[in-house]
Amino acid sequence: MPRKKSVTLQSLASELGLSIHTVSKALRGMPGMSEETRHAVLLTARKLGYRTKDQEQSLAIEHIPLFPNRQRKFKLVFFGDMGYFRLNQILLEGLQEKLSEYGHTIDMLMIPATFEKGQTFDTWVDNNNLMYADGLFIPPMTGSIYEERLLKLPLPRILFNFPPPAAEVDSVIWDVGTAVRQSVRHLLANGHRNILYIGNIHRHRGFGLRWQSFVDTMREAGLEAAPDRHITDAYPEKEAWIAQVQSKLSSLRATAIMSGVHHNLAWIYHACSTLGKQIPDDYSLISMQHEEDGFLPQLSRPILVIRETGIRGAERMLWRLANPNLPYEHTMLQGTFFAGETVKPPKA
Repeated sequence: MPRKKSVTLQSLASELGLSIHTVSKALRGMPGMSEETRHAVLLTARKLGYRTKDQEQSLAIEHIPLFPNRQRKFKLVFFGDMGYFRLNQILLEGLQEKLSEYGHTIDMLMIPATFEKGQTFDTWVDNNNLMYADGLFIPPMTGSIYEERLLKLPLPRILFNFPPPAAEVDSVIWDVGTAVRQSVRHLLANGHRNILYIGNIHRHRGFGLRWQSFVDTMREAGLEAAPDRHITDAYPEKEAWIAQVQSKLSSLRATAIMSGVHHNLAWIYHACSTLGKQIPDDYSLISMQHEEDGFLPQLSRPILVIRETGIRGAERMLWRLANPNLPYEHTMLQGTFFAGETVKPPKA
């Protein structure tokens, strides 16, 4: 990988087939181009190791060397819940993209759902040489017990989650509160007043925040959202869950659905179809998806900047290593909203 000094604006422009002026504007965050073009410029600049003078000055201020004198090795440690494996992969992609700029490496390490006979968390840490890592990244959905154990390890750590009270850790997370607000406001702007929220609000801290943002946004519009009128708990069987969805849709006289958890999407479609209803003709739908759904590319959804969170988390880790005694920082990244085609005004 060439160092920054061997890469110029001209070589970036030639690589991308763009003008030097366009490349310069993209790097400085100026308007006048599509987001796709801007992303391509930034991605190529990172790949080739190009940095603007402002970026170099920022690194100097934060005491992060442009060219580290040794390769560091990091771990993304996650709990063995395969339902969130893709989420962790997206985070890993962002981490790898940024850390590779500096010659560092990162790999994933899974905490098993059950330990082997005679093994404990401490022996698992020892067996995997975790204490020899230069730093840990802890993703969401790790679970409170293992999250607490990982936060106690005497290593530099970045938490990809909303931090628990008084946690002594830097955190970076995508802003799900704003994402829910964007979603509800989009439904309200299209004339929907009876909106059914679907999503277990108790399993993770971020899930509770999503529900609270839904309640607050509805209240701002003069509408109440009581938990017993929505689907906010887990159900032991899918049949019981589907029956509850159908019952709540009827009792609320809902015209729209706000899905707060990504894995409910297919079952929501199934519940509606068994009622003889269609999306979006009978029910409008917005869902909190981790990324674009290949089967529903036009699904209306907030853009959750998970990969960008990985990139920012890597930057925070390098900053923490360079500034071990500065106060902890908590960062939230806000995405945009994709209007899609699954929201229509309610029928008269």
